[in-house]
Amino acid sequence: MRKPRTIISLIALVGFASLLLFSFGEQVGGYMHFSEAEASGTRAHVVGYWVQPETAYYDPEANLFTFHMQDEEGTVRKVHYSDTKPASFENAEKLVVEGHLNGDIFEAEHILMKCPSKYSETNTLNQIPPS
Repeated sequence: MRKPRTIISLIALVGFASLLLFSFGEQVGGYMHFSEAEASGTRAHVVGYWVQPETAYYDPEANLFTFHMQDEEGTVRKVHYSDTKPASFENAEKLVVEGHLNGDIFEAEHILMKCPSKYSETNTLNQIPPS
């Protein structure tokens, strides 16, 4: 009597674990350049810099923020983000856009920003005071 229930439970557990690993694997990927994202055709995380001479534009009717980003290989692509411009976007040192390429446009689902540190790299506690 217990054997069929145990077997069904094990099958369900293996199925759930497989689904979880497959979904997690889709979400987690290494950082790529635009060329690698284009070649893979899958969801990607691209690290780069906002190309400031290009204009950034927010269209409130379409709820679309558009800007140009240069990856670490030097490739520049237009990025579409279906949301408002993130706060402190102009102050970001680096950007990570998560999404996929659609032709020449990177369709971002998320934007992460690395802003300048407000802390100095020198440790003032370890400095010797003047005599």
